[in-house]
Amino acid sequence: MINVGFYYKVKKGHEKEFEETFLSVLKTLKESLPGFRDAKLYKNVADPQEYLIYSEWDNLETFREFIKSRAFKETTSYGKSIIDGKPTHRVLQQVNES
Repeated sequence: MINVGFYYKVKKGHEKEFEETFLSVLKTLKESLPGFRDAKLYKNVADPQEYLIYSEWDNLETFREFIKSRAFKETTSYGKSIIDGKPTHRVLQQVNES
């Protein structure tokens, strides 16, 4: 399993829209993307325009296929209208699996 952290800065006034879009995309991913496990949305308490989406995937290949997908490209194209700057992501692997 791997985890991916997506970091976003949302334009002021678009926070609710970003949160609602996340819930919609999450539902779609759970229903239609094998290898996607789950994701959670976090808001920075010091800056409510900064968000982290922390996602879980079966493996790196599944995640890579997702970021090549049409659905991902459509979501990121839409996101450009409400995201401030360029989002970043980090791919992480748990080291103390039991």
